[in-house]
Amino acid sequence: MRRREFIVGLAGGVVWPLAAQSQTLVKPVIGFLNSGESTLPVRDPFRRGLGELGLIEGRDLNIEYRFAEGRYDQLESLATDLVRQQVSVIGAFGGVHTAIAAKAATASIPIVFSNGSDPVRFGLVASLNRPGGNLTGISFLTTDLESKRLGLLHELVSKAKSFAVLVNPRNANADNQLKIIRDGSRDLGRDLHVISASSEVEFNAAFAAIARTQAGGLLVAADPLFFSQRRRLVTLSAEYSIPTIYDFRQYAEHGGLASYGTDLADAYRHAGIYVARILKGEQPADLPVMQSAKFEFVINLKTAKSLALEIPPTLLARTDEVIE
Repeated sequence: MRRREFIVGLAGGVVWPLAAQSQTLVKPVIGFLNSGESTLPVRDPFRRGLGELGLIEGRDLNIEYRFAEGRYDQLESLATDLVRQQVSVIGAFGGVHTAIAAKAATASIPIVFSNGSDPVRFGLVASLNRPGGNLTGISFLTTDLESKRLGLLHELVSKAKSFAVLVNPRNANADNQLKIIRDGSRDLGRDLHVISASSEVEFNAAFAAIARTQAGGLLVAADPLFFSQRRRLVTLSAEYSIPTIYDFRQYAEHGGLASYGTDLADAYRHAGIYVARILKGEQPADLPVMQSAKFEFVINLKTAKSLALEIPPTLLARTDEVIE
């Protein structure tokens, strides 16, 4: 370019190379929507998944975080807010409610979900192999594992004549959870007492009701609200001296007797990978829904001793981790 032409360009106020350069500096934004609390240990594994495909928060993209803090009724407005901000992809995490809210908010922005419910049953995708539409994601298989957890609880307290289950009736998957758990208790030949709690203020009354049933063990059904209040639930189980099994290892790390379920960090890492693949040009409709393949069985021996429980050696041999 001649010096005269360059000066004219400046005087005219339009220098297209600079405009093009400014466009390349615009970073895509991920909307990270979660039904749980903001302290959930899920951000780092999600960022690791992005990083595996070379995308780094702050350098290559930005993330707008929205947490409902266990209040499912807030998810719709949070999802709408992310759509209003024109994010490039929405990560809808922490239960089927989050994915439903995100789907209701947009039919065009790609959505990657992760939850333990059947995404086909709830109309999120047409099928696991061919999702169709703008959603795909990771299925934790959490609900399908309820019966497995009940079986492990039976092995932990084999002399128990009955079990209790704590369920959140506001969970869209509650009926399916209860069906699976009831079928499991029937197979074990044990009575089942169903106790409900839909908010943390109901926990004390729920555990008092569990105590009145004289159940020999408790299964805390998989639920984002329960997970967000895991410390409180573990504390109540200890106060009432009731052997309890949960879905994620974080319960056992906080003092819960046992947990069996998906490796949560691994699932969020895979969600990050899927989001990265979409940002690099792939379509949700072409990405099959992944099913978790990594599960963890954790026993807290310190808690077992406080409950005067002797864990069978055969059961200990099957654990992925023993906390002492």
